[in-house]
Amino acid sequence: MAFSEATKDAAFERSGGRCECARLGHDHGSRCPRRIGRHSARFHHHRREIRGGSDGLANCEAVCKYCHDLIHRRLDARTL
Repeated sequence: MAFSEATKDAAFERSGGRCECARLGHDHGSRCPRRIGRHSARFHHHRREIRGGSDGLANCEAVCKYCHDLIHRRLDARTL
């Protein structure tokens, strides 16, 4: 499944144009400081679909490409 465009739009609005990643231990606080545009944002399932995550707004986070890549590298390393 995938997020609908309406869900992506709502997640981007909620983000205020900033990456919503808050779990990578950023040196500058709990949330990534990178700015994102609507079309450059990556929309990530906070809880993986195979673990019961939905395609709803509560499970959607708008993140920058850098954080999205790091999140997936860490997830992939755990599943090897």
